[in-house]
Amino acid sequence: MSRHGKVLVAMSGGIDSTVTALMLNEQGYEVVGITMKTWDYASAGSSKKETGCCNLDSFNDARAAAVHHGFSHFVLDIRDEFGDFVIENFVDEYIAGRTPNPCVLCNTHIKWRALMKRADALDCAFIATGHYAQIREENDRFVLSKGIDELKDQSYVLWGLQQDVLKRTMLPLGGYRKPAIRQMAEDFGYPELAKKAESYEICFVPDNDYRGFLKRRVDGLEERVNGGNFVLRDGTIVGHHKGYPFYTIGQRKGLEIALGRPMFVTEIIPETNTVVLGGENELDRSEMFVGGINMIKYDHIPEGMEALTKIRYKSTPSLSNLYNEEGKVKVNFYEQVKGIAPGQSAVFYDGDDVIGGGIIQRAGIK
Repeated sequence: MSRHGKVLVAMSGGIDSTVTALMLNEQGYEVVGITMKTWDYASAGSSKKETGCCNLDSFNDARAAAVHHGFSHFVLDIRDEFGDFVIENFVDEYIAGRTPNPCVLCNTHIKWRALMKRADALDCAFIATGHYAQIREENDRFVLSKGIDELKDQSYVLWGLQQDVLKRTMLPLGGYRKPAIRQMAEDFGYPELAKKAESYEICFVPDNDYRGFLKRRVDGLEERVNGGNFVLRDGTIVGHHKGYPFYTIGQRKGLEIALGRPMFVTEIIPETNTVVLGGENELDRSEMFVGGINMIKYDHIPEGMEALTKIRYKSTPSLSNLYNEEGKVKVNFYEQVKGIAPGQSAVFYDGDDVIGGGIIQRAGIK
């Protein structure tokens, strides 16, 4: 009988999830390891060898660690669950002229719900992952906050987790910095993990070529959208592009157009297959509207609440005020921010705590 209870640990075979499982096992939890197969690259038409979280070597690494330390391990095939929702959303968002964040949707709707379902079946009180973030209980709510390692903090991609999930989630790495985790891997007898490269790719786009993925996924897409216009803000046509789904807000490289000065994608208009270009200053916006809100620290947003708002995973949070507006949150920034991309996640912070988050619907006035 374990000292602390039974916990289902998501194990990818990488350093973070392996150390999470071994740490909890050492602390006296009854650990059950589970590795989720979300995607196989052959179905994506990619020629690149499987890497990252969905390859056989990773499965074997996770299983070997579990066997060596005496706890159970299972492989869970969730390709059907993953594909129906995450892949279709990814494609649909680009076709709608937006820039999706599939990892957030996968965490929120697929991985955690799949873990919860299997935890119940295996009589596990908790689930655990190797994410760098922290959870605590405060004022009858479960609060998500940043990990202490600012360079590794992953609270941004977890904003969609709801209270029933946070209540049962353990994030043991949130209180550590990455060098300490590498040292733990060595101390546990896995020096190869400490040197193992980390994957930052979207798992179903292993070559990082999302344009190629869209072309393979949507029959006739290239023919349908090729030859649209590049225009300036005043409507002046300055060239032709390869199709609006193949561009993102803020993009500078790969435009294949020379106008004598650096130009950026400032707007995408799918209805007319138009991509608007402008100087860097034309990316500046002072407000945006966010939908699909999930509240974490509080059950609602007080009108005009001050918050630090993050519009991309690696962006610096910007000081802002939040307002409720017809089921959405209007964000007014104190200073203009660059490159607000509809479809990306916006996450609101109160210091290190996540107030909540949602999906950017549109940018407001400059």
